[in-house]
Amino acid sequence: MFLAVARESVQTVYTPLADRMRPRTLEHFFGQQHILGKSGNKSSALRQSIESGSLHSMVFWGPPGTGKTTLARIIANSANAQFLSISAVLSGVKDIRAAIERARQEQAYGHSTILFVDEVHRFNKSQQDAFLPHIEDGTIFFIGATTENPSFELNNALLSRVKTYVLKRLEQADIEQLLRHALSDVEAGLGERGLVISDELLQVLAQIADGDARRALNMLEIAADLAQEIDGQLVITEDIVKDVTAQSFRRFDKGGDYFYDQISALHKSVRGSNPDAALYWLARMLDGGCDPHYVARRVVRMASEDIGNADPRGLEIALNAWNTYDRLGSPEGELAIAQAVAYLASTAKSNSVYMAFGAAMKDARTLGSLEVPMHIRNAPTRLMKDLGHGKGYRYAHDEEDAFAAGETYFPDDMEEKIYYEPTDRGLEIKIGEKLARLRELNRKNRTRTDK
Repeated sequence: MFLAVARESVQTVYTPLADRMRPRTLEHFFGQQHILGKSGNKSSALRQSIESGSLHSMVFWGPPGTGKTTLARIIANSANAQFLSISAVLSGVKDIRAAIERARQEQAYGHSTILFVDEVHRFNKSQQDAFLPHIEDGTIFFIGATTENPSFELNNALLSRVKTYVLKRLEQADIEQLLRHALSDVEAGLGERGLVISDELLQVLAQIADGDARRALNMLEIAADLAQEIDGQLVITEDIVKDVTAQSFRRFDKGGDYFYDQISALHKSVRGSNPDAALYWLARMLDGGCDPHYVARRVVRMASEDIGNADPRGLEIALNAWNTYDRLGSPEGELAIAQAVAYLASTAKSNSVYMAFGAAMKDARTLGSLEVPMHIRNAPTRLMKDLGHGKGYRYAHDEEDAFAAGETYFPDDMEEKIYYEPTDRGLEIKIGEKLARLRELNRKNRTRTDK
């Protein structure tokens, strides 16, 4: 009696729909046509490799739910290779050694082994180095999966031994096709339930999934469990879909590539004078959960770096937006940040101060500790005055037009430099005209002095 119950419980162990629907061949793999597609009789390099059963070590880099693990399993199936999987979140060097030992045993019988490492970017340098000799001697074919940029997260030694494939978020059409397949598949999917769902609601599920196949199938499975019997049919209603998709699913990684890609898109949209795109990326970041204080700080940076003296009001508006958000909080204060973003994107642009400051910093670092000229040194004491500090200094306010024409302010051992070259945009037009006049006065007065 006990054994019979145990056997029955094993038979009814729950397996998520997303796992049951994992394809074993390329025939039912949806998306990633940029690395798996066919053009006439010619297939992509990766597709040729899979179809021929040939193996090489590789890394799959892409968002969650785009097929990294599935592709690794398909490759193992096509090559009739042993598939070993470890997770960098749960595993350590001991697990790596155990996997390598199993691979050696298979190698002794002439069998290949694929060692799949999920979240490989979470392994430290020494753990990543542990794979290198076994990749080189053919004990394993390494396949790593990561949601983070391999250039930053993986050792160069490991990267040089693998081919990197970039996986993209799935298109909505791909996810719709996947959901239809899950609804009709009797063996692994939900086909035996005879579920009914409208095309419009299926499209909603595909859209909310945001390019993530696993998320789409998880939502479909929950919706299927909540389906209502209507006229003898199990129907996934609009209310059910609304309930299942109530949570925001927009992808936003507060510390990874998506985070920096989106703030980069916001900054470049402002710099490119496109307020509409700038507001879109601002909305994406705030909707995804980004701290508005972080955005406010970056907006102030944009005002200084990309607008500068072409419109000094930009910096004031950016600072006021930050202050307004501090006073009002969310969501009211976010409007002030949006106002600043729209203004900065629309106004005149100049990076002249940004470039000038960078050039000045470079000279400050490379020219050494050049002495301050005696005539512009501070002289708060009698001794310093006796030593010549401040001697010969011309007080600009006593000069015509409050400008000491011909005076020098750079170190004696350094040639005069022009770092700041205003643009011909916004307020910098007038700034540039004035500086040109003052620099010409300097040139003429220094010429007279030299004579």
